[in-house]
Amino acid sequence: MSQDTPYIFDATTATFDQLVIEASFHKPVLVDFWAEWCAPCKVLMPLLKKIADEYQGELLLAKVDCDAEQDIVARFGIRSLPTVVLFKDGQPVDGFSGAQPESAIRTILEPHVQLPPPVAADPLEQAQLLFAEGSIADAEAVLKHLLGEDNTNAAALILYARCLAERGELTEAGAVLDAVTGDQHKAALAGAKAQLTFLGEAANLPDVADLKTRLAKNPQDDEAAHQLAIQQLSRQQYEAALDGLMKLFIRNRNYAEGLAHKTLLQVFDLLGNDHPLVTMYRRKLFAALY
Repeated sequence: MSQDTPYIFDATTATFDQLVIEASFHKPVLVDFWAEWCAPCKVLMPLLKKIADEYQGELLLAKVDCDAEQDIVARFGIRSLPTVVLFKDGQPVDGFSGAQPESAIRTILEPHVQLPPPVAADPLEQAQLLFAEGSIADAEAVLKHLLGEDNTNAAALILYARCLAERGELTEAGAVLDAVTGDQHKAALAGAKAQLTFLGEAANLPDVADLKTRLAKNPQDDEAAHQLAIQQLSRQQYEAALDGLMKLFIRNRNYAEGLAHKTLLQVFDLLGNDHPLVTMYRRKLFAALY
């Protein structure tokens, strides 16, 4: 059989140690032992190729023609076809015999290799996915390329500013947000500005341990409660922060001229109307107000 891609290939007696054993120290290698006369092999092979394609090179698929490679068959004691063996770190770690459903094959692979994130056709969508996963540097790289082609893309500018903010470049992030014009992305812009505010405020506040100690001694310490929420927001601990702010609002809605209420609204802007935490805490805020 001909080679299909760099990560789907034929393995022979001469190449097996290099292409399978040595390669498995870098990436898992799934070995499909097959033969031309084996009908189930012909059913299984397209399925294995489909799965390997989805891993985009993170999983290698080696095909061994058992009629031609009797030495490999003897070496691994292959007694029935198809047999599929997963190699990792130079050793067989799992496998199966006979045609298997796709779900069963995926279950075998799951502990050993991770599916890459879906590739978004749109670069902005790809950057959003990366940012949501916490891959800030990768998201920033995509956005830089995108903004190199169109430096007026408001959605890209806002997300780029959020990447900068996550890295602590607050002044530069603020300058990027100032370049955003128009009302089309008003909510996203408000959210990014809220993030900058929280990160900037947190840098000048007592650390989390001190604030928690203060609250343990005095649960009515409104200043410590609000400052702890800001520290939590700067660390993306949104649920804990919202819970603390809500309790502060219920206990003392007039603290610092309604600061808890104002901060809650900033968090809603930051997370966006569709976020489940926003839905939950908007209801709680409404109930507390009315």
